[in-house]
Amino acid sequence: MNLILDGHCYKYELESLANMFFHENKVRVVEEKDFGQEEYLYTQYTPESDGTVLLKVVTKIDGKLREECFRGKPDEKDPDRFCEYHLCRMLYRQLEEATGLSLAWGMLTGVRPVRLIYRYRERGMSDAQIREHLRRDYFVTDEKIDLLLRTADKEKQILDLSRPESFSLYISIPFCPSRCNYCSFVSHSIERAKKLIPEYVSLLIREIEYVAPIVQKLGLQLETVYFGGGTPTAISSEQLEQIICAIEQHFDLSHLREYTVEAGRPDTITMQKLQMLKRKGVTRISINPQTMNDAVLEQIGRRHTTAQTIEAFQMARQAGHRNINMDLIAGLTGDTLESFCRTVDQVIGLAPENITLHTLSVKRSSRLGQHAKEFYLQEHQRVTDMLSYAGQRFYEEQYLPYYLYRQKNTMENMENVGYCKDGAEGYYNVYIMDETHSIIALGAGGVSKLRQPGGTLLHRIFNYKYPYEYIERFDTVLRRKDEIVTFYEQSDPGVVSLAREK
Repeated sequence: MNLILDGHCYKYELESLANMFFHENKVRVVEEKDFGQEEYLYTQYTPESDGTVLLKVVTKIDGKLREECFRGKPDEKDPDRFCEYHLCRMLYRQLEEATGLSLAWGMLTGVRPVRLIYRYRERGMSDAQIREHLRRDYFVTDEKIDLLLRTADKEKQILDLSRPESFSLYISIPFCPSRCNYCSFVSHSIERAKKLIPEYVSLLIREIEYVAPIVQKLGLQLETVYFGGGTPTAISSEQLEQIICAIEQHFDLSHLREYTVEAGRPDTITMQKLQMLKRKGVTRISINPQTMNDAVLEQIGRRHTTAQTIEAFQMARQAGHRNINMDLIAGLTGDTLESFCRTVDQVIGLAPENITLHTLSVKRSSRLGQHAKEFYLQEHQRVTDMLSYAGQRFYEEQYLPYYLYRQKNTMENMENVGYCKDGAEGYYNVYIMDETHSIIALGAGGVSKLRQPGGTLLHRIFNYKYPYEYIERFDTVLRRKDEIVTFYEQSDPGVVSLAREK
């Protein structure tokens, strides 16, 4: 499918919008007027002598031509936004008619739609005005507008806690018992990578020891710690404790608001690990069933059972954990609407403090990617109904949304949402998705995101993706961490100086 740009360069939004309708037939942007294709999307910008512009969208889909024009005078403050919006609006309406697909998020393409709510409120718009604007001008459904408004209310409280000197620490444990067929995270099965783990743990501790003096020198304040992966509990209790002890020894934890370890796979969880995590001050853990349907678990490559999930959850309660998250995925292969609804009800019955609902994302590195066309065609309504049911049930049980983001290539371009009981919000999740403050990531696959204190400048530092690369090139990993000092001292030394005086 060609997207033809004629007389303008509004590529990003138009391409993103078109791709929401054509997952199975990736849109290719071209500037030449090639109408020889069986199907195409043509967008035209023509300035007129009287200061107005003529905007036109012509689409040919399934042999049918559709055409719409708009003539108007661009907003002097932002003429590009004006023109881009009207081209997108015309394209959306034609694609909606051609495909029969009405997107719940309408024309919105961004991964952080909650930011729109903050922007509108800063302009003085009431929630009623915001609702009308999103519904009328962007075709967003009431269900998604409700979700945005509720999420913004909760998320804002967490964002306001962050200070210019705040940062969070991410620890990568890139090992899993097995690889799920939908996963594109950089992780290695324990069976294949077991010999790498001792050296990996040793070097990870060295990275901890190297970075701690850097943040101390800069006067940065650690707000949250998050162990992710992979599955952190895939390594032994002793190895996990070594890493936790290194953090405790080298970082100032006196300002810590949250300490999360993704226990993740129920088949990696033991009472010994749970007790150790509790003893070492971990305040939040995740036990992630993804589904409570054993047949689906087997089909997606998970080696645990529903019974093991329940057993792991009960063990965590016995070990004293009082803030537990459980991850669920809507859209898993083989999962029906009925079985998904049973999963939601079973998890609610366990009463975790957090439930995170993901929409299955099919990415290029996933093994499902090559079958994406058939997959998307089958899943649209099923996944929409799953998310609607879950959102309603969570609301009934007083689980409130506190963070939300959308992924590219998700089912119906739907969202991932964190729900929680009041007071059990996951701070790290909010900070990393909003890019509120710096996230310093240690370990293989870690990507540090440095945020300018009091500003908007961002800088990323990449660790090597795979454990063997991380081990082989560890000296380079450490050298790259010196960029932290350079970034802070160049971006705003005054803020850092104030932080040091505190």
